[in-house]
Amino acid sequence: MLEISNLALPLDAGLEGKQAEKLVRRAAARALNIPPNDITEIRLLKRSVDARKKHDVHFVATLGVELAGGAKAEAAAIGAAAHRKGAANVKAHRPYESLRVPQVGASRQTQDEPRPIVVGTGPAGLFCALYLARAGLRPLVVERGAAVDERMAAVDAFNAGEPLDPHTNIQYGEGGAGTFSDGKLTTNIKSPWAQHVLHLFVEAGAPEEILWQAKPHIGTDLLVDIVRNIRKQIEQAGGEVRFNTQLTALHFENGHLTQAEIARPQPVTELIPASRVVLACGHSARDTFELVRDAGVRMEQKPFSVGVRIEHPQQLINRSQYGKAADHPALGAADYKLSMHLRPQKGEEQGRGVYTFCMCPGGEVVCAASEPEGVVVNGMSRFARDGQNANSALLVGVGPEDFDGEDPLAGIKLQREMEQAAYRIAIAAGGEPYQAPAQTVGDFLAHQAGGPSKQVKPTYARGVAWCDLHECLPPFVARAMEQALPQLDRRMHGFADPQAVLTGVETRSSSPVRIVRGKNMQAQLAAASVSGCVQDEVLSMAQLVPAPASSDTQDQARAKTQAAPESSAASNRQPADVAALEPETGLYPCGEGAGYAGGIMSAACDGLRVASALVESLRPE
Repeated sequence: MLEISNLALPLDAGLEGKQAEKLVRRAAARALNIPPNDITEIRLLKRSVDARKKHDVHFVATLGVELAGGAKAEAAAIGAAAHRKGAANVKAHRPYESLRVPQVGASRQTQDEPRPIVVGTGPAGLFCALYLARAGLRPLVVERGAAVDERMAAVDAFNAGEPLDPHTNIQYGEGGAGTFSDGKLTTNIKSPWAQHVLHLFVEAGAPEEILWQAKPHIGTDLLVDIVRNIRKQIEQAGGEVRFNTQLTALHFENGHLTQAEIARPQPVTELIPASRVVLACGHSARDTFELVRDAGVRMEQKPFSVGVRIEHPQQLINRSQYGKAADHPALGAADYKLSMHLRPQKGEEQGRGVYTFCMCPGGEVVCAASEPEGVVVNGMSRFARDGQNANSALLVGVGPEDFDGEDPLAGIKLQREMEQAAYRIAIAAGGEPYQAPAQTVGDFLAHQAGGPSKQVKPTYARGVAWCDLHECLPPFVARAMEQALPQLDRRMHGFADPQAVLTGVETRSSSPVRIVRGKNMQAQLAAASVSGCVQDEVLSMAQLVPAPASSDTQDQARAKTQAAPESSAASNRQPADVAALEPETGLYPCGEGAGYAGGIMSAACDGLRVASALVESLRPE
C-alpha cells in the first residue's frame, strides 16, 4: 500500500456518499499522476483542517492507496513521485503493529510473586492494569471512588444541588477526572506508546475515526462506556478491580515493599502481600500527597497553572476560525488554542505564560469540586460537540516563586485558597453553596461586578453568582489575564468580547507536585537513600509517589522532556551498572498525579510505560 501525505482535499470530500469518495479518488490519482480507475482501495489515515486562509478552508489528508498493478505499480509510483514537483508526498505505507505484551505470569507465579497492585483507575491506572493483566500478572486494582455508573449518578446528584460526595465526584471514581472532559486524545509528547493507546481505545469501543483524526476526541458520553469496557477487559484477563477502596499503608523490609493495607469506607481494612505497587493517583489526591510528604519521600514543588473558564457562543468561534465556511457540514464545531508570553510585571524576573487549555467545543463548564466549601470548575464536551457554547480554561502559569514557603505541597495551599475564596465570594454575592463566581470579560477588565451577559448563558450546572473575580484570584493572576485578554483577541477576533463569560476558578489543570522516580520507574524511600535499607518500615499511603507531568501548551511542553520515548518494551531495561545504583523499592509512581503526565493520552502512555518497566523487571535476565 502507498501512503500519500500532505494531500489537499475540498471540504465536500469530508461528507458521506459517492460524490465525496469520487473527490478523494480524483485527488489521490492526481497526486500519483495515474487514472482514477487504477486505484483499487483508498483508506483515510489522517485528516486535519487547514483554516489559515479563511477564503480557502480545506482538509489536508494522508491516504493509504492500493493500485491495480500491485507492488510493482506502487514501486513505480514512488519512483515517479520522487522526480515530480508537488505538494503531496508519496512513500510505502507502514501498517500499524499491535502492542506485544510479554507473558511473565506463569513463571513468576511459580516463584510466589505477589500480584501487583495498581492504585487508581484514571487513564494511567487503567492502561497500566490492562497491560499487566495481559502479561498474566492478575493485578489488583483499587479505586477510592465508585464504578462509573454509580459515579455518574453521584455527579448528576451534585449538579442538581445535592451535597458533595468527597469520595465520588468529577475528580474521583472510575475513569479519573478525564471521564468528565472533552475526551481529547492529543498530546505534545512524542511517545511510541501513543498509537497503542488509540488502538486500545478503539478495541474498547471508541469510534475508529480517532485513528485518523488530527485532533481526536471521544467525549464524556462515550468515555463512560469505554472506561467500563476497559475494566471488563482487565477482569477478563485475570485482574481484579475494587471500588470504594483506598490504599492506606505500605510495609517495607530492607527497603523493599512486602505488604499493602487497603481500606473500605465501613471502615474495613485488609493487609495483603505486595512487592510491587503502581501509584496512579490523580492530580487531586491531596491526602495522598500529604502522606507522601510526611513519610519523607522525596518530593518537589512543580509549576502548574491557574485561572478561570471562558465561555463564548460556539457560532462566534466557528466564524472566527472558519470564516464563510463556518456552516459547512463537514467541519463541525471549531476549536482554538492560544498562548502568549507576557513581559515581566513589576517585581518579576521574567514574564508569565498565559494560554488556553482543554478547549471544549459545544461543551459546558462543570462542577469539579472535591473538597467541602471550595469551588472548582473544569470543562467537558459530548462526542457530538453540539452545545450552544464553547469554553476553555484561560490559565496563567505559576511556579515555586509564587508559593508560600518551601513545603512541597505549597502549590496545593495556593489552589485551596483560590477555591475557598471562590466559594465565599459567590455566597457573599447571594449565591447558593457551590455556585460559581462569574463575570463578563467587559466587567472584569473594568473591575466591576456587573451582571449577566447579554449573549452567553453560563452552562455551570449549579448556577453562577455575578461578582468580581479579582476577589478570588491572586493579584498577579488577575493582572496577567487583564494584560493578555486584549492581545489574545488580536490573535482570534472575539476572544475578549465584552459579553464573554469568565467562571472561576480553574485550579486543577495539572499536578502541583512532583515525586521523583528513577530510571527504573521506581520511587525511592528517603530513609533508604540515606542508610541503604529500611527494616520493617510502615509507610502510610504517602510514601509512594513519583516525578514530572503535563497537558496543553506549557504543561504539555514540559511533558515532552518527562516522557522519554521507548521504542519497545525491551528499551525499559537499564544497563546493569545503572540499575545497581537505583533502589528496587517496588513502588512505581505513574501518571498525572505523580507529576509524569497531563491529559488522557500522556497519562495512558505513562501507564503503559510503567507497566512495561514492571514486566521487564520480572523477566529472566
